[in-house]
Amino acid sequence: MSLRWIIIVLFVIGAGHQLYQRSSKPIKQADGVLVAAEPKQVNLDRGPVWKQDAYTLQAMAEFDIEARVLSKELYSFGREADLSPVDLALGWGAMSDSAVLKQLDISQSNRFYYYRWQDQPPRPPEEIASHSANMHLIPASESIAKQLKKVRPGEVVHLRGYLVNITTPDGWHWNTSMTRADTGAGACEVFRVESVEVR
Repeated sequence: MSLRWIIIVLFVIGAGHQLYQRSSKPIKQADGVLVAAEPKQVNLDRGPVWKQDAYTLQAMAEFDIEARVLSKELYSFGREADLSPVDLALGWGAMSDSAVLKQLDISQSNRFYYYRWQDQPPRPPEEIASHSANMHLIPASESIAKQLKKVRPGEVVHLRGYLVNITTPDGWHWNTSMTRADTGAGACEVFRVESVEVR
């Protein structure tokens, strides 16, 4: 590879990194609950089905959530990334309040969302767990994918779509959580997003 091409590649990588850094820089919010409403979920007996390459997406519930973005992680490797390039850790109720969030250390890694506190939790642990979630987002279109990748921690987003279970002919599967009260492996929502609003 010539020196010129090496310089171009490094420039593109650097520009991409700068763009990601800007899109991930948190937005500060004043203390107080930003989102009081609970997510809305309507379970389905026979929901829509979508085919995406070798993947079959079966809708399990209509899902509508307004929440504060606690953290964002982009993914480009693994079967999950074929469908879901973005995970958002979202919070509502007490978990949308900066006064609470200041007392928590929040992070994401390997498709999980983590929170920690020093000494005493700022809210009861069961409330922290039931008012926040890591969501694996499957954009319904390229334009929605671009919107989701631009979302910044601290923003309030309104997402609508479907919770889905995913299967493939070779037996691989990825199932959504159907409740906000669970924790640990399998507790994340697999969410096909059809509408994005940011405020």
